[in-house]
Parts: sequence; structure tokens; C-alpha cells
Amino acid sequence: MDIVIREARPEEYETLGEITAQAYVGDGLLDANPDGYYLGVLRDVAARAADSEVLVAVREDGTVLGGVAFAPPGSRYADIAGPDEAEFRMLAVSKEARGQGVGEALVRACVDRARAIEGVRALVLSTQPAMRGAHRIYGRMGFVRTPERDWSPVPEVPLLTYALELHGPDQ
Repeated sequence: MDIVIREARPEEYETLGEITAQAYVGDGLLDANPDGYYLGVLRDVAARAADSEVLVAVREDGTVLGGVAFAPPGSRYADIAGPDEAEFRMLAVSKEARGQGVGEALVRACVDRARAIEGVRALVLSTQPAMRGAHRIYGRMGFVRTPERDWSPVPEVPLLTYALELHGPDQ
């Protein structure tokens, strides 16, 4: 499948928000309660786009397959990044597109963006323990666990952290 990674367009925000929400609900990471606060956050791509670069993976016909929010240094959207780090959040792939390289293509786009920013030494992320498919992508791409940075936005949601050191063009 040919996948194009690019910045999300406003007319794609609703579709990407639904893909993101369904990825979390469908994987059992979040309660499907429509009044749930975080479900609303996941659906609000416009808010993400105001404070980060929202990337989408699309087919050549424009079908949105997934997305991710890339937060450069200084972005208000970063949760754990230090001043010389970039971060990505809310990586999500539609159920139909899983296993086709979409998630890895989105992560690779974040790595490329982080490398292109002078002074950025690492790309970091937080993930839930149950997101094993994503963990496999991170491992294949050279990310390492950083347990000293693990945290919880709320007590019932422990988050694991990973980092990719960005030294040279071959990493």
C-alpha cells in the first residue's frame, strides 16, 4: 500500500479525531463513555494542531489511515520533553490499516522532523503498558525505555516512556 505522510488538513480533523478515539477505545485503553474528558481530547485534532504539528497517513485516494502529533522543543503540547528534545503523542492507526506499516511510517516522519531541528538531541514519547504493538515499533526503530521518566497523568493511568537519541544521519 502506498502511504503518504503529510500535515493534516482541517477537513481531515474530524476523521483523524475519530480514528484516534477509536484506537484507544477499541484497544481497551479508554472507557467508551462519550462524556469522558480524555475521549474529547483525543477527538479534538484542531486543539492539537494549534500547539503541535499533526501528521496524517493517507492513501493516494486521500483516505485517512492514522495520525500523530509532533511537538517540537518548546511546544505546549509536549508532556515530558526537555528543552533539547522533541516529542510525539497520540499515535493512532485505523483498525483497517493496522499491520501495513502505517504506524512505523508516522513514527519515522517524527524522527525525520526531530532530526531536522538544530539542537534536538532526542525524540521522546509516553505510552500505555498495553500498547504492545506500538512498543514493537519503537524497539525496531531504536527507541529505548527510560523508566526513570515514567509518569501518570492520573493515578489509574501509568505511562511508560521511551527515547531515541538523535546523533547522526544514520540513526
